Formats: sequence, structure tokens, C-alpha cells
Amino acid sequence: MEWTSCPIMYKGFRQHEEQISRSSFLARHGFWLLFLLFTAPLADHSQAAAPPVAYIAGSGNTALDHHVTQLLEQQLGNTATLKPLADNDLASIRKTPVIAIGPTAFSRVRQANREIPVLALLVARKFIQSYIERSPGRISAVYYDVPLLRQALTGKAILPQANRVAMLATTESAELYEPLIDQLKGYDLDAKVFIADTEDQLIPTLIRALSYGDFLLAGPDDTIYNPRNIKHILLTAYRRNRILIGPSQAYVKAGALASSYAPFSSMAKEASGLLLAYLSTGNFPSPVYPDEYRIEVNKQVARSLNIPLPAREWIAQSVQNMINIDDPEAGP
Repeated sequence: MEWTSCPIMYKGFRQHEEQISRSSFLARHGFWLLFLLFTAPLADHSQAAAPPVAYIAGSGNTALDHHVTQLLEQQLGNTATLKPLADNDLASIRKTPVIAIGPTAFSRVRQANREIPVLALLVARKFIQSYIERSPGRISAVYYDVPLLRQALTGKAILPQANRVAMLATTESAELYEPLIDQLKGYDLDAKVFIADTEDQLIPTLIRALSYGDFLLAGPDDTIYNPRNIKHILLTAYRRNRILIGPSQAYVKAGALASSYAPFSSMAKEASGLLLAYLSTGNFPSPVYPDEYRIEVNKQVARSLNIPLPAREWIAQSVQNMINIDDPEAGP
């Protein structure tokens, strides 16, 4: 073989070697090249599709705010991110929704920026209703107060023989009970509101109410049911062997016999649904009541009045069974 042909052979050999080397590299690393090729766009898309943000305006009660936020995060999963609302964020927010925990937080957000879409939690229907009517789609809520019909039927479940319900109110708060009076007729219950506008009228009016009703129903009326009055109301009722139903868990601990209430988990479930609807459409749905209610009872009061008290679960189910399916004021 001539020497002149050797470079040509050597060049061919090197080309063949390089081709083998490239093939070997692809064989060894082809999978990872393909992985990077196809996942790079996915990574970009994932970053572009980051979950939307909602702010949390806290009540000022750190433990409560943390608990409610945790429940909301459990319900939302990866569909939305919750961030604490700082005061310096308020002026710049336009479309990002804010979840306000309690009436004080709602008022703070509303006064700072009326353009902010707000979902109110732990607020009574009476408090939030006018705001919702003035700003439909921009403001919504999960009602915290228990529908009065549900509270009245709680008393009926505990005292099946009851057929008359007494309610104590002022002239201004009497309208709170007006829709209930008509509703109760469908449950074979008569109801009457007794008016006490001054402290001097409270106990005499209460005595007349207790003489009429089989039990006293308390609504969310701070003018009557407040720390200053509750002790006198409870003592007067017990001396006449009558019970107080409602208006909340706190009053059961103070001496009311029982009250319906919605667990925080149920309120968080409803709130997450309203929030996701806003994030999808740009408008909040109408406010809602929670879809689950439980019963708080005071066993010591029941024993002192010789009232046989069924299990809380039985009472709650009995109330649910009694509620008419088309009665929106009773909640779900």
C-alpha cells in the first residue's frame, strides 16, 4: 500500500470513529435529551399557569385567623394561593379578591378601598346584606348567624310537646322575628314577640314572654342579649322552668340550653366555592348559609331543669328532617 493512500484511509477511519462516538453519545444520553426537549415547554407553561392569588384580611385573633386560613387552604388545594393582606396593599388592589374574617376586617377593607372584591366570613346576614345589595357580584359572604327557623326547630326537637315560642325584642329589633312567625305556622308552632325598650321593662316583659311560650328563642339581637342582660334573663327563665335556645354557642356556655351552629369546616367549604367562582368568572355568586349545622348543648342546665336531652347528633338530624326543602330562610 502506498503511503499517499494512508492519509485518506486515516481520514475515513476518523470519520467512522466520530460517527460511532456520536451514536454512542446519543445511545447513552438520548433519553435525557428528549426529556429536556419535551419538558422545557411544560416548565414554561407551568410557570405561566401559576394559581391565582387571594388575600386574607385577618380578624386580629391570631389563632382564629390561622385556623380559618388552614381550612381554606385545605379546601382550595392548588387552585388558589392565599396571602396575608398588609395595609399598604389596600390602595393598589383592584380585581384580586380579599377574604375578610369578621365584620371588623370587612369594614377595614371596605373603608380603605371600595373597589376591592370582598368575600366576608363570620358575619351576620343583617350586617352584610345592604353591602351585597349595593355591590352585587363584588361582595359576597358565608353567613355566620344561624337561621332563626333552624334555632326554633332545635327547641322543638328537644321539647317535642312545645307548640308556642316566645321572643324578646326592642321596637327596633322586632322586625328580626317577623318572617319567622309566618314560617313557624308550617311547623305547628305559634310565636309571639314581646317588646322591652328599656332596662326597667326587661324583666316584667320577660316574665310575660315566659308565661306564653314553651321556650324562649334568642336571635342575634345585641340590644337584648348582651353580657349585661344575659344573667338576669337566664335566672328569670330557670325560676319559671323555661329554657333559652340560641343565639350562639357562646350563650350555651353561659347558660342557654342549646343552639345550632355551623362548624368552621363547613363555612370554609362554602367560602372556597364562592372564591373559585369569582376567580373563574370575575363575579361572586350570591351569599350562602353553610351546608352543615351541629348542636351545642348545656347538659348541666338540662339536668337542673329535669329535661331529658337526646344526643346532639340526633337533635341535629331531627332539625334537618323537619326543615322544608323549599325553605331558604332555614339554610341548606
